[in-house]
Amino acid sequence: MASLRGRHRPQSTDYWPGFVDAMATLLLVIIFLLSIFMLAQFFLSQQLSGRDNVLNRLNAQISELTELLALERGNSSELEDTISGLQASLGEATSERDRLSGLLDANSDSIETAGGKATRLENLLDDEKQVSQRALAQVELLNQQISALRRQIAAANAALEASEAKESASQTKIASLGRRLNAALVQRVQELSRYRSDFFGRLREILSQRSDISVVGDRFVFQSEVLFPSGSEDLNPAGTVELDKLAEAIQELSLQIPDEINWVLRVDGHTDARPLSGTGRLRNNWELSAARAISVVRYLISKGVDPKRLVAAGFGEFQPLEEGDTPEALARNRRIELKLTER
Repeated sequence: MASLRGRHRPQSTDYWPGFVDAMATLLLVIIFLLSIFMLAQFFLSQQLSGRDNVLNRLNAQISELTELLALERGNSSELEDTISGLQASLGEATSERDRLSGLLDANSDSIETAGGKATRLENLLDDEKQVSQRALAQVELLNQQISALRRQIAAANAALEASEAKESASQTKIASLGRRLNAALVQRVQELSRYRSDFFGRLREILSQRSDISVVGDRFVFQSEVLFPSGSEDLNPAGTVELDKLAEAIQELSLQIPDEINWVLRVDGHTDARPLSGTGRLRNNWELSAARAISVVRYLISKGVDPKRLVAAGFGEFQPLEEGDTPEALARNRRIELKLTER
């Protein structure tokens, strides 16, 4: 019996140290893995701070890892209980060792999975950094463009202000020139009115004192019978005598009026309301009035009057001096008018 007990003790003593070594190795591996996991969690939490979307995903992963850690801690507690149980039963210790080996393999797979997830998270963080850098570059470019646009707007405002100031000065100059021009025009009109008065006064002196030659307003009026036969545009001898005096007066006037006054003597032909027969060369009163005015102008030109100072116009019967169809009214409306005016 003693020999048998002596045999069995050495066998029982040989299992226990190996089992203790295996448990110690397992605990060291677990502690090492936990240390690696805690370090990875620390670095990941430092790198992923400030990224809300990425942080949410990372928190979810950390929660999963925390659950795994809790599971591993529970497994560690179970292992401690198992170690205590193994002290009583070698068979249970063997089966527990197998179970713990399986758990170790599962934990290794979990750690590898966590490492892969951490790598993906690092890649996502790098991508986010690149996107942020591109966004910052675009923001900087936009700021430069906005600054350039502001400078352009400031330059445009300055140019607009200068243009408005120049326009205001131009308007002032234009107003001043307008006033001066109006004053000059008034002065010219006054000068022309004075020369017109002198001219009509001179005509009264040199033309015979006849009732059929008169002044009406600003016009000198020849009754048609003074210059033309009835219904004709050809000057009669008495008319040429009067026109010779008129040509002499116009030439005297042209020497008195300054060159800067652009004056003309307008010769207006008028007829009465009686229509022409239409069988002759002149078909109506329009043509007769215009032909008579042109005849007067041509004769004055032949007497040395400058053609640039003469204008011929025909008004027909449409500008009567007196309404009615009496012989006196008709005779009064048949006339040649002279008007000194500006061109």
